[in-house]
Amino acid sequence: MNVNYLYSLLAVVVLGLVAYVGAGAAGLQGVFGIFLPYLAVVIFVAGFVYRVMDWAKSPVPFRIPTTSGQQQSLDWIKQNKLDNPSTLLGVLGRMFLEIVTFRSLFKNSRVELVGDRISYKWVVWLWLFAILFHYSFLAVVVRHLRFFLEPVPFFVQAIEQIDGILQVGLPGVFISGVTLLAGAVLLLLRRILLPKLNYISKAADYFPLLLIIGIALTGIMMRYFTKVDVVKVKELTMGLTTFHLGIPEGGLSALFYVHLFFVCILIVYIPFSKLMHMAGVFLSPTRNLANNSRMKRHINPWNPKVKFHTYDEYEDDFREKMIEAGLPVEKE
Repeated sequence: MNVNYLYSLLAVVVLGLVAYVGAGAAGLQGVFGIFLPYLAVVIFVAGFVYRVMDWAKSPVPFRIPTTSGQQQSLDWIKQNKLDNPSTLLGVLGRMFLEIVTFRSLFKNSRVELVGDRISYKWVVWLWLFAILFHYSFLAVVVRHLRFFLEPVPFFVQAIEQIDGILQVGLPGVFISGVTLLAGAVLLLLRRILLPKLNYISKAADYFPLLLIIGIALTGIMMRYFTKVDVVKVKELTMGLTTFHLGIPEGGLSALFYVHLFFVCILIVYIPFSKLMHMAGVFLSPTRNLANNSRMKRHINPWNPKVKFHTYDEYEDDFREKMIEAGLPVEKE
């Protein structure tokens, strides 16, 4: 039995208790509200830049695009220009659909042995969970920009209005908060309940999902149940943005600092984890290269220069011996 998810759950609970006790009973609101957010951003930016630069310096010796369609060949053979692009335009189309619609996940299939035959079944659930989770996360991040910007940009207000279209209760329900929690829980249950996936999953696979669940739960609790002073939150976040540091008079609830601490941990965790696929997808040679090896010869620029011995030079060296041996020569 894989119990790595229990270790990750324990880690998230301990981190939450540290923030709750530290910002509450210990009175370290300055540490959790000012110092740690700045530290998290610095580590995130430095780690993000380092990973991207490291990937950018990695040599790609030949074209290695992942393909699942007919490549460009004879004129009468139809090419699949999105699954097997041979031009820059095709690559851009493929990348756009991959990033915006998760096209490769949409084609996900599962192999099963049915009797004595191998069966391939289309599995769309992972794509649905991924779409639900990622777009909910994006909407939540965009909505939270209102705490860091003044005046609030029009697109943030537009997203907020669309997100809160379900006027249920007071305050109104934000769809993205609920769907983010649902998407993260579904992805977590998928890792726990599917035997094959559970077998290969490590604690590092469960930790970010549980951390995001913690962020979503604390956010929902603050909005709908325990309530938080939004004016003071805005005062704190605008202070961080404009470097006018200070904890709002009267302070904020310990639950808010648990929420903020979870966000800081996630920000720090991103550059050193699989979550860096948010940048890696743009630099992946299996996605961003055109499959044009048949049309263009690719020579590695870092290859050492080699002195070639041409056939003419070879014949000049051994012409007499070749003639004696009865071998054909170009020059008598």
